[in-house]
Amino acid sequence: MDNFRRKFVEEASDLIDNLEATVLELEDRPTDSSIVQRVFRIMHTLKGNSSMFGFTQIDRFTHQMETIYDQIRSNEREVDSTVLDLTLRSVDHLRSLLRESGQESAEVMEEQEELMRVMSDIIEGRATVLEKKKSLDSKSDGVSAERSQAAVSVSTEPVAEGQYATYYVRYAPVSDIFGNGTNPLYQVDELCALGQALVRTCMDKVPKLEQMDPSFCYTAWEVIIATQKGQNAIDDVFIFVEGDSDLEVQQLSAGNLLTNQDFVSSVQRLWERSEKPVGSEEIRKEIPVQPVEQKVASQSGERRSAAKDMSISSVRVASEKLDELMNLVSELVTTQARLTLFSEESNMPGLTVIAENVQKLSRQLRDIAFSIVLIPIETLITRFHRLVRDLSRSLNKDVRFVTEGTDTEMDKTIIEGLSDPLMHILRNSLDHGIEDAETRIRAGKPAQGTILLRSFYSGTNVMIQVSDDGAGMDPKVIQAKAVERGIVSADRKLSKREILELVFLPGFSTSKVVTEVSGRGVGMDVVKRKIMELRGEVEVDSEIGVGTTITIKLPLTLSIIDGLLVRVHETNYVIPLSSVDKIYAVQHEKVVDQFNDVVVLDGRQVPFFNLRKEFSLPEFPDKMEQVIVVNYEERKVGFVVDLVVGEYQAVLKPLGRHYKNQDMISGATILGDGTVALVMDTNRIISGFSKQGRFAAAGGAQPQVEAKN
Repeated sequence: MDNFRRKFVEEASDLIDNLEATVLELEDRPTDSSIVQRVFRIMHTLKGNSSMFGFTQIDRFTHQMETIYDQIRSNEREVDSTVLDLTLRSVDHLRSLLRESGQESAEVMEEQEELMRVMSDIIEGRATVLEKKKSLDSKSDGVSAERSQAAVSVSTEPVAEGQYATYYVRYAPVSDIFGNGTNPLYQVDELCALGQALVRTCMDKVPKLEQMDPSFCYTAWEVIIATQKGQNAIDDVFIFVEGDSDLEVQQLSAGNLLTNQDFVSSVQRLWERSEKPVGSEEIRKEIPVQPVEQKVASQSGERRSAAKDMSISSVRVASEKLDELMNLVSELVTTQARLTLFSEESNMPGLTVIAENVQKLSRQLRDIAFSIVLIPIETLITRFHRLVRDLSRSLNKDVRFVTEGTDTEMDKTIIEGLSDPLMHILRNSLDHGIEDAETRIRAGKPAQGTILLRSFYSGTNVMIQVSDDGAGMDPKVIQAKAVERGIVSADRKLSKREILELVFLPGFSTSKVVTEVSGRGVGMDVVKRKIMELRGEVEVDSEIGVGTTITIKLPLTLSIIDGLLVRVHETNYVIPLSSVDKIYAVQHEKVVDQFNDVVVLDGRQVPFFNLRKEFSLPEFPDKMEQVIVVNYEERKVGFVVDLVVGEYQAVLKPLGRHYKNQDMISGATILGDGTVALVMDTNRIISGFSKQGRFAAAGGAQPQVEAKN
């Protein structure tokens, strides 16, 4: 049972997240009945699941929430800010209940009672709303009796108190319904509880005893029910099974046909003559009054058919199993590389063919495994809608949050690591970027500010941009603050980009006011450090009075990278191929500035790292060396190596605890011959040396000697 409860918690968490996103969508389109229906169904599903697994507090709480939205979808109440705010507070409370399930604190229970009191007040006030709505309806243009009779008379809304409608329901559950943890009798009992019912169990599909599988359901049910609840209530009974079952719901007539004994006797005779379901048409012939039209009922049938067509087969898998799968795929790639190397050295044509086939299959398996662990960034972005909504209200700012490219997929590890950096960027945009309405109007802007979060693919990378149309950042103010704090000298000339990059320094802030949201100078340096840990880059661009854009560049995955295998002395290294610009061959005498390590490539001075020097290895002054030029932000930086071996697909392995503080190396990989190659973190290397002023000599001097390349 613990396993089932764990699965419930996982599914309930997803439902609550989905509920929050749907309510925020409803806030933008409060008159959209389809969104109201989605909110209701999520609540109904959550209520049913929590009841099944014994989460009584969640069951009790969602039942009250569900009642409010049942009123809304029945046109007894309108969606307003009170209902929306209450629902979002309820979402937060549901998360607390789920987190403390079975051990709810006094504080959580006190909050629940308070919320349920508010819900009760709203529910009990529905009569006033109904009277108001009826009054408005009475003032509208009258409709003649003839026109009323011609109109569709089947309603999915609850009928007025004291008025009945009679429905025919045929329910044939899928044979393996027990395997889904569902008891079909639960639906039948819940249906009968809606009113007065006549029930028949159809046994025509039941096989002989020796052919019967006790785990299968062979029965179906026909139910004629007279109820005051309306067809919505009937549909909701089958909300968990409608996509997997043969279900028919037809309204037979207004009024309670089950009080007519002649009709009841006729139906019972029909049922006695056949073991099979007789269907609504046969029963309708026995109705002693004119039946109503069935346009709405047929639409309901079409909706169920569409739901079946749109259903997607999926399975929930524990993330630990996915991690294990990726580890095994990584080991397979390493083994395949060793097989390829052995086949090349063995000079056996048959083995070479096998090695090529294994390489092809391992690549296909790797691609499929990657696609499994990639998840859409929408799973991360969805939670930010609530952040922007609540924070903009607390700051008394009108802000529209727009998202694009939410279907962009990334490694789940990267998406998990992006949460805090993006949250801080959004908080900064709201607090420091977007102005208040009065200031915006004076500046000729619309009163409502806009924050755009978009993601898109760029080669083998994913780009994420957060833009606002706020005040922008003034480079003069930033530079003055940097001079004041002694970060840069007053006479140092910096480009606009270099000035804006200062905001990523630890403790740097131009804000004169410290708020609960930001302004303490803590955060943007953490943002950059976290992005770099994900092997990414971050840059900022801003225009005064126009706004600010922060761009994050990230790899699709952290498990396997396409790299450039190089050798320095007797050690192999891998440089991520995504950052490589060009490869040059350079003689020592072509170096422009021997002291500061600057070389001219393609008419441009490029600073470089001589890895032999950095690793305290002996140098070869007469040897032709190769320079790997990589892109870093707007710079080009070279890495001098002894030999470029070629491209290599590296399976990243974490470093041991003794190397945790080694900034130059991000991991290791095992080569085909079994030797280890270290994966260089070029971004972190360049960032570290940039802070030390290692690039000052290449800051803008014109080249005098061009190296051979």
